[in-house]
Amino acid sequence: MICVCGAQPAWAAAAPSAWSSAPQDPRAVTVKGAGDGKADDTAAIQQAIAASRGATGEGIVFLPSGRYRLTRSILVPQGVRIFGVGATRPVLVLGDNTPGFQQGVGTMVVFTGGDQYDVGKVPEPVPSAVPFSDKVRDANSATFYSAMSNIDIEIGAGNPAAAGVRFRVAQHAFLSHMDFHIGSGFAGIYQAGNECEDLRFFGGRYGIVSEKTSPAWQFTLLDSSFSGQRDAAIREHEAGLTLVNVSMRDVPVGIDIDQGYGDWLWGKDVRFENVSKAGVVISNEDNAYTQIGFENALASGTPTFARFRDSGKAVAGAGPAYRVKEFTYGLTLAGQGAMGTYQTRMDQARIAALPPRRAPAIRALPATKEWVDVRRLGVKGDGKSDDTAALQRAIDGHRVLYFPVGFYMISNTLHLKPDTVLIGLHPSLTQIALPDNAPNYAGLGGPLPMVEAPKGGDNMLFGLGIFGGRVNPRVTPVLWKAGASSQIDDVKIQGGGGTFIADGKPLDFYSRPGGDPVASNHWDAQYPGLWVTDGGGGTFAAIWAPNTQAQNGLYVSNTKTPGHVYEFSNEHHVRNEIVLDGVENWEFLAPQTEQEVGEGGDAVSLEIRNSRQILVANYHAYRVTRNFKPAPMAVKLYNSADIRFRNVHVNAESGYATCDSNGCGTYLRASKFPFENSIVDTTHKIETREREFAVLDVPADPARPLSSSFPTGAKVEKLEDGFWSISGAAVAADGTLYFVDHRFQRIYSWAEKAGLGVVRDNPVDPVNLAVARNGDLMVLSSLGAEAGVYSFRPGTQDGAIKLIASTPAAAHPDAQTLLPVNLWNNGEFKDQYDPANDHFTTLAEMFKRDMAAPKAREYVSPDGSLVLPAFRVFQQGSPDHLGWRFSDTLDAHGLVTARAGERVFLTNESEDKTYSGLVGSGGSVTDLKPFANRGGESVAVDAQGRVYVANGQVFVFDRDGKDLGRIDVPERPLQILFGGEGNHTLFILTHHALYAVKGQ
Repeated sequence: MICVCGAQPAWAAAAPSAWSSAPQDPRAVTVKGAGDGKADDTAAIQQAIAASRGATGEGIVFLPSGRYRLTRSILVPQGVRIFGVGATRPVLVLGDNTPGFQQGVGTMVVFTGGDQYDVGKVPEPVPSAVPFSDKVRDANSATFYSAMSNIDIEIGAGNPAAAGVRFRVAQHAFLSHMDFHIGSGFAGIYQAGNECEDLRFFGGRYGIVSEKTSPAWQFTLLDSSFSGQRDAAIREHEAGLTLVNVSMRDVPVGIDIDQGYGDWLWGKDVRFENVSKAGVVISNEDNAYTQIGFENALASGTPTFARFRDSGKAVAGAGPAYRVKEFTYGLTLAGQGAMGTYQTRMDQARIAALPPRRAPAIRALPATKEWVDVRRLGVKGDGKSDDTAALQRAIDGHRVLYFPVGFYMISNTLHLKPDTVLIGLHPSLTQIALPDNAPNYAGLGGPLPMVEAPKGGDNMLFGLGIFGGRVNPRVTPVLWKAGASSQIDDVKIQGGGGTFIADGKPLDFYSRPGGDPVASNHWDAQYPGLWVTDGGGGTFAAIWAPNTQAQNGLYVSNTKTPGHVYEFSNEHHVRNEIVLDGVENWEFLAPQTEQEVGEGGDAVSLEIRNSRQILVANYHAYRVTRNFKPAPMAVKLYNSADIRFRNVHVNAESGYATCDSNGCGTYLRASKFPFENSIVDTTHKIETREREFAVLDVPADPARPLSSSFPTGAKVEKLEDGFWSISGAAVAADGTLYFVDHRFQRIYSWAEKAGLGVVRDNPVDPVNLAVARNGDLMVLSSLGAEAGVYSFRPGTQDGAIKLIASTPAAAHPDAQTLLPVNLWNNGEFKDQYDPANDHFTTLAEMFKRDMAAPKAREYVSPDGSLVLPAFRVFQQGSPDHLGWRFSDTLDAHGLVTARAGERVFLTNESEDKTYSGLVGSGGSVTDLKPFANRGGESVAVDAQGRVYVANGQVFVFDRDGKDLGRIDVPERPLQILFGGEGNHTLFILTHHALYAVKGQ
């Protein structure tokens, strides 16, 4: 066993127990183990976890003070929370030389997940579970509510592969109040997710090692410290790492971003003490996905603040001790509407010595001895009784109230006193809820809250779900007027995903027949889920608001009181996710939004009105892959200024697990319908096209962006408009352009003399086109078990098509191979770490590996001139037309052609990078070489060999990759290709219009 002995500095002293006694909860299960550090307690803990799970599979486990020796991994199912209770923190101990923890990576505690894609088999078994089992499913994008708190981890000698916790979770999951004594081990946490508070890491090779989280949301770490790690405090990539009040001392490197990768890294009030090599090591330079920022960082004994792995450049500190007001690296926008350039910015000053560490970002809850059990005050919590009066009496008579597991039904507002604290331990199992059609909340009227915090109050909410019912038009679940020191932490505005309701009926129980899904499902029919107003402010951490019934998840209005928002997950609303109106002095660190296909087609992620002095950092605006409707912007500004955007990530891709004849795995697919623009300033009529960038400041009077054209004087002409969303274009030998408006299953043509024509509008789901040598159109369709391919002759009106069956791949020396012009290849969800080589497989390596693999089957045009490799198709939903299908070719904006042995240009959206490669048999592409650090939607080559890349605008390069200029387009370009007379016209397809630049 290891021992932390001898004199220690104050910061390393044993931490106090956060839960000094076990709350009374009849649903909780207490572990019955020896707890002496010698007996094997693994089975006892696992048995308690199993016993805790109720009808929903969720539960609460109490682990009393003691030392619990583990000999294999503890598996924690989704929705189970384990709390250490007692005068001292319980400790999970891995004894010296425990078998299974010497090679690879072995984790003591593995948080697991359910079968969120109904695959049946486990597509990606957890490689770090000890012993390994192909039945252990990792935590994933549907792993909600899981947690561990007030439990320490100790790793004994002779366990170099050991890690304390694997925590690749989604919303409403956390680790808190934990010390990790890593000793000989690999890491305290291996694979992180969502939010962690008050963690301390001592020794080990690393404190945290993590890749991208399973839902690809940000990972936020608050009020934590690292000391004495051998290689780095944190090693990570693409984790969306957000740090607040985190210190790193006596380590060679603070944050080490893996080679070949970037991250959206934001740190506020981070301290570096005696960090010998670099505070942060930045990899993957000059890439849009590398976005690094720090605000108010402090350093001493740290001569190099930032080091760039690829170029070897370093940013030195200002002296022995210094303060970094702001450091940023990444794509930096000179103003709204500008296209970015890569910049490093450093604003620092020398100081005499480091000041004391700041107060925690998250206030501690009152001691458990102060908690008053509401059940002892006559509150039922049985999901049926009206508890309003009893709860109000409890609030009036006691400062701190504890809610055991239950559904606490109310019929009117609960008015908090200025110092009221409400505490639960599980937001899914412990809810304050409103019955449907509650009389006080019915009909036309102003907002009526369920829980109201008074103006200037010092209130706290923790661990509760608040559910406004299915049909209650006047409800706003939480109305918050409390002051700057107030706090909401680990609270869910129930409704939407992951919601269990007291009556056990489905959320859409009261849905009405009709053609409007919003009205039929009572969506967008309630006031905001959380409304902060009238001078309200405070700290809002680890909140989840997916209630589609509400007009938005968070509405902040009429306040200058500072607000601090950390890891707020706001999803599935119809109009807006987050709205600010008349707000000053707020910061949003790691806000995440999601727009689903059913309800979110028109939703704006973040709307800011009449507001000033706002910081938005590590912001992730996401639309699911299934979306089929274009959306103009993620952020909408009205009359607002002094807005700082740092690390903006706007995307639309999803992972899908599958097991089929090709094997099992979890794969990522991209959508054609992310937000077109990151930001639209309606006041000044400016669109910001960059969707991945590190820095943008919005002033009160922004300058108009400078336009650019290549060649000088080139004119962008609108040819046609009024489309839903067009793509999939191809050009015939005579220069005629053919393209698809998939939503309406139409194939159009455009030619200089003939103008726009409708070629076909049959219900056979055309997606992408190619023109055969004989003039026939070869069409990729999303119909069929693995999509379908057919051909027809333009000019025929009989609707006849010739189906093309897939055949084994073969050599076709005279044929053109069809390849997707844009791909998404990111390798999510499978562990990319190779312990034997201490290496994470990079994005570039994955892209090259996957592109080099020939396809086993292909589709050949009837005249033999075109070959379309049969890319693997993934399916979600029913196998008929109601399901969704995804593949590299179905997801692409268009197809490019080349013969075997020729080079072709492709763009990898997951890197925003354009490559050239050599086409081989079976659609393989080898010898991939990076061409430009611009990429995304499409790429085309003109007769002079100049390369045109669509990425917000059209960028032009010579054949060697030298930047020649840019063509600015009134709308976001999606597919570009050359056609027209002599192939001298650059056609530019946007969602709604067709443009051209003639005479290129």
